Amino acid sequence: MCAEEFIPFHRPSIGQEEIDAVSEVLRSGWLTTGPKTREFEEKFALFIGCRYAVAVNSCTAALHLALDAIGLQPGDEVIVPTNTFTATAEVVTYLGGKVVFADSLPDGFNVDPQSVAARITPHCRALMPVHLAGEPCRMDEITELARKHDLKVIEDAAHALPASYRGRRIGTISPLTAFSFYATKTITTGEGGMLVTEDEKLARRAQTMRLHGISHDAWKRYTREGSWYYEVLEAGYKYNMTDLQAALGLCQLKKAEQFLATRRAYASRYMELLADLDEIELPSVPADVEHAWHLFIIRLRLETLRIDRNQFIEELRNAGIGTSVHFIPLHLQPYYVKTFGCRRGDCPNAERTYERSISLPLYPAMSPADVERVSASLCRIVEQNRKTMIPHATSI
Repeated sequence: MCAEEFIPFHRPSIGQEEIDAVSEVLRSGWLTTGPKTREFEEKFALFIGCRYAVAVNSCTAALHLALDAIGLQPGDEVIVPTNTFTATAEVVTYLGGKVVFADSLPDGFNVDPQSVAARITPHCRALMPVHLAGEPCRMDEITELARKHDLKVIEDAAHALPASYRGRRIGTISPLTAFSFYATKTITTGEGGMLVTEDEKLARRAQTMRLHGISHDAWKRYTREGSWYYEVLEAGYKYNMTDLQAALGLCQLKKAEQFLATRRAYASRYMELLADLDEIELPSVPADVEHAWHLFIIRLRLETLRIDRNQFIEELRNAGIGTSVHFIPLHLQPYYVKTFGCRRGDCPNAERTYERSISLPLYPAMSPADVERVSASLCRIVEQNRKTMIPHATSI
């Protein structure tokens, strides 16, 4: 085991400002959904450039509320990338919908619009593209498919704050977009999420359903301006964000652009330091997007190495470096195999990518020296495990 200090896969960037902001809320006596949450919604909407932002306790909750808002019914199909976290797919089942998995691009991590098109049936109701690692999907093609087949688009932007596609910030393109503030994300509230939209009707539905289906602004009933009287309009959920989380989020939002600049700088440095390793395929960023650099994912050219991906990860761990894998394709997971009859071979591009992908540490709390050390360790492991090319014998 490496004697040097361990570089974790992620460490949040929390400063004294965040600590003071949370302490202020604790001293205020108002801990749950309240004025800080409302302020966070308003400032997040301004940051994104959208009309409405609905703060919730997770991106999963935001995705669930989005499907509820479009009126998803039992038996309706929703096309989801297989290369995503289970939350994207599981929310479809909450409402009795059927998950249909689409494959990744042959040379990338995001969903392939051609695979999506091939899976659209008369029962399809919505498309849920995921901007994996912070790289926006091919939204023009996905939007056109939705228009052609009268489908709703709900973007899973858990990785994509802040990112842009052809000059438009993610969160302003589709009817509904869900963001994550989980501990590893660009900005964090520990746990938390936001649903954004331009549609007042969709926003009002989400606002009502996130807090037990109680009439709008029911949280005010314990304030001087509020009333004890409320009405339960729907059988809703307990998805509201607390003011403690919102106070943290407000501080983090002020630093979002700074965080992005650091992520970009570290990603660029990785690109420079690893460029000469033929055994590693580096991320490729399309010219028409602004990448959020939530993740830096490399792909091993396994045919050039004497070890597989899992062994490579173990070598990095022995060098004191934490990594992760994004993601194990969902169509290979036992629940989805059992429930929807998925099987290996359904999404071959995602399967091949999964077998050779490693996510490296990339976050503002790293130091430039950390990036250098991760890169040096990668180079050393490749050098030690590179297959020796034996020249062909020639006749004399």
